[in-house]
Amino acid sequence: MIYLNAHELAARWRLSTKTLERWRNEGRGPAFVKLHRRVLYRLSEVEGFEAQRTQPTLSAAEPASP
Repeated sequence: MIYLNAHELAARWRLSTKTLERWRNEGRGPAFVKLHRRVLYRLSEVEGFEAQRTQPTLSAAEPASP
């Protein structure tokens, strides 16, 4: 299993680690594992979280014109 720490995930999403910390406290964001003081995110959980939030482009949602 591959894990990302908070710094790696923050860099991936171009967020601050404080934002990830706030999301954890609010119950938002991907599931995480806490081992002692370390917070880790399974890559599969991160990818699933991203997939759930993928939005179609407007051009893909519009019907094709004749």
